[in-house]
Amino acid sequence: METPEQSKNVASRRSFLLTGAAIGAGTIGAGRFLADASPALAAGGLSKGDAAILRFLAAAELIETDLWQQYNELAGIQDDEVPGGSGSAAYAEAVAVLDGDMDQYIHDNTDDEISHAAFIDAYLKAHGEPTVNLDRFRTLPSSKATGAQQIGRLTNLMQLTVDTSFWTRYRSDSQNPDFGDAPVQAVPGLAAGQFPAIPRSDDDLAQPDHLQAIANTAGFHFVFIEQGGTSLYAQLAQRVTHPEVLRILLSIGPTEAMHFQTWHDKAGNAPPLTDPTNGLVFPDLNAAGGELTQTNLIMPEPTKFLNRKFPIVSIIRPTQTKDAAMAAVKALTADGLFIGQSQEFATVITQLAKAADAARHG
Repeated sequence: METPEQSKNVASRRSFLLTGAAIGAGTIGAGRFLADASPALAAGGLSKGDAAILRFLAAAELIETDLWQQYNELAGIQDDEVPGGSGSAAYAEAVAVLDGDMDQYIHDNTDDEISHAAFIDAYLKAHGEPTVNLDRFRTLPSSKATGAQQIGRLTNLMQLTVDTSFWTRYRSDSQNPDFGDAPVQAVPGLAAGQFPAIPRSDDDLAQPDHLQAIANTAGFHFVFIEQGGTSLYAQLAQRVTHPEVLRILLSIGPTEAMHFQTWHDKAGNAPPLTDPTNGLVFPDLNAAGGELTQTNLIMPEPTKFLNRKFPIVSIIRPTQTKDAAMAAVKALTADGLFIGQSQEFATVITQLAKAADAARHG
């Protein structure tokens, strides 16, 4: 039984959490936090479901910002818009093999994700809603390569298992994950091991093919991340209630699609090679023949949608909304981004995802 003093402390913590403090940052766990949220309409007119969706997207944008910041520190442009780091000339040169403007694109993608996270945070605050702060989980080590800041990270870019099925998914005219289809991997090796997408230290800069393999891995990882965001906003938009919240998702989501197509184009320029240090093979995607791997087919191929009896149509896929947020968490986890993170982090992200998936339109 709680003493009067304990009850007072619990009430104080609840008040702290419900006035915009960090999810997971207090002594109350994520489950307790979500249980304390308003059961009907949240403060400021947002429904419980809309607020939950925005909180999950805020967390996703913080995660994206963290990983893009690491890429920008080493291969992007460090300036007042995206400060931090001082660049790795050798790594940036390897990344530039995919396109001469990669540093600018990396910078701009990073800047975009920063803006998404900041906007959603401000919108939640404006409606009296609790926001998301993951700073307590910035515990993962940075790359030791020259140019990287030595600060705690949310994400791990040094042990990635990159799912490249997006490549064949967007080129198939008969397969759609919404029907349970599982397109094949374009770069099977990337999905079968753990590989760095940034140099772990300056030692990774010494062997040219190894360094290029790291840059190639980054190129495909860029696409993986942004195609996921493209689908996620479309999936969760189907669950929101308030027109203004729908407007937010429909306005941010297409920027993720712009990122996706940009990186989709650049990944096709990754040179075929075998990493001499670990055997990772980047195949010549054009040599395989057929449209499933052809590198310049970056427009979504028309495919089956809603019902296989309908004519094929060019679409984003997947867009099935059931358990979409949890699917995103599982995909990022399988990617290796959270290797080394705490169980508490996993619990917080899972609770946020489940709350978003529980939202219902109307």
